[in-house]
Amino acid sequence: MNNRNLISPMDFSKEELNEIFELAEKIISNPKEFSHICDGKILATLFYEPSTRTRFSFESAMMKLGGNVLGFSEPNSTSSAKGETLADTIKMVSIYSDIIAMRHPKEGSAKVASMYSNVPVINAGDGGHQHPTQTLTDLLTIKSQKGKLNGHKIGICGDLKNGRTVQSLISAMSRYEEIEFILISPKELVIPEYIREEILKRNKITFKEVERIEDVISELDILYMTRIQKERFFNEEEYLRLKDSYILDMEKMNKAKKDMIVMHPLPRVNEIATEVDSDKRAVYFKQAEYGMYVRMALIAKLLGVM
Repeated sequence: MNNRNLISPMDFSKEELNEIFELAEKIISNPKEFSHICDGKILATLFYEPSTRTRFSFESAMMKLGGNVLGFSEPNSTSSAKGETLADTIKMVSIYSDIIAMRHPKEGSAKVASMYSNVPVINAGDGGHQHPTQTLTDLLTIKSQKGKLNGHKIGICGDLKNGRTVQSLISAMSRYEEIEFILISPKELVIPEYIREEILKRNKITFKEVERIEDVISELDILYMTRIQKERFFNEEEYLRLKDSYILDMEKMNKAKKDMIVMHPLPRVNEIATEVDSDKRAVYFKQAEYGMYVRMALIAKLLGVM
């Protein structure tokens, strides 16, 4: 994986993903052993969109590996505000760094960045398209909490139309055996047609689409909640009408399996009631922690230090 890019979760084979997860698990069990493997290395974080967890987890991952971080979280303070192209920004930043993590509002921007970079590029989210490191986080969470990545019935609830985490997760999990999806959303926010046709149907993945979480929660091994994404809406009235479509509370949780887990890429708005946080099946904050460890493993692999 040395000097590779991660633009889509499909860029790595299942075997390569397992290598990353195995390294992440080793780091979790003995982080001090890996605290200097990136000494002298620099991660550039280019965040053209707001982020808390993803940016912080990349930065903390690199620092915990002994490396350094430079970058920005406000593009208006950079030369892009003067009209500098993404290509020129990437050419310059790849001179100053050893690896780049970039979030950008335009779909396909990470692929463009990889074409102009002299160092590995990690897609930290490009518009409503892909979010591969969140997918790695999700897979490590499932593997750690459920013991395996195959044989699960997964409910995905919320904004399936605009959710890049949703689309990346479906694509990645479609490669594992005996996976079934239950897609829960309002009619206005169903999954894009290309996911339905090119991923689910082409790979003969069993799935169904429903509107009510109450009707299916008892069947699920994993419930993946997502927020209704205000920043993807052009019409605020439509957002306000749909934003409270789903709220997971203990009344609904009481209908679920005792070993079901609840995941969420975060941030949440009000789609998971805070009363659910104390339920042992709620693993979304643990999921965020896994995100740091899996990014540590990914950085180490792409830099060729492990």
